[in-house]
Amino acid sequence: MTEQLTRTQRVAALRAALTQRILLLDGAMGTMIQGYQLVESNFRGARFATTSQLLAGNNDLLTLTAPEIITEIHASYLAAGADIVETNTFNSTRASQADYGLEELAYELNEEAAKLERAACDAATQNTPNKPRFVAGIIGPTSKTASLSPDVNVQGLETQVSTNWLTITATLLEA
Repeated sequence: MTEQLTRTQRVAALRAALTQRILLLDGAMGTMIQGYQLVESNFRGARFATTSQLLAGNNDLLTLTAPEIITEIHASYLAAGADIVETNTFNSTRASQADYGLEELAYELNEEAAKLERAACDAATQNTPNKPRFVAGIIGPTSKTASLSPDVNVQGLETQVSTNWLTITATLLEA
């Protein structure tokens, strides 16, 4: 089983694994990222070097600016025995990325994160073919409150958030 599995094969393998044992989920991504003691330039990378907005703390952006860090973290969780790794997309919604002026990156962040994690899982599975690894797409809360509108006569934020979540879910599934 060294060839890459299709999505259907991965789902079947996940279901089979769930009937055989308890599967382990990876740990806290944010805590692991903090261990790298990153600074503003790490978050910017070459792509956002001239952006005026502060980007430090936008851990999801590291998927694009420092993918080697994200891959290393996932590889360490997989090496420690994790069966499932979560995408680095907790704040990869348009609403959350708007805090950094990067709302247009939501699709790309989710797509690239899913690809990174899929590659990490495929590499781990290739090393131990009898223990396939899986990716869980993560959608965290937003930095906006959808249930409380500043103006009760204006609806729409909840629609924007739910539409965004649907788009992100589709993106994570595609990737």
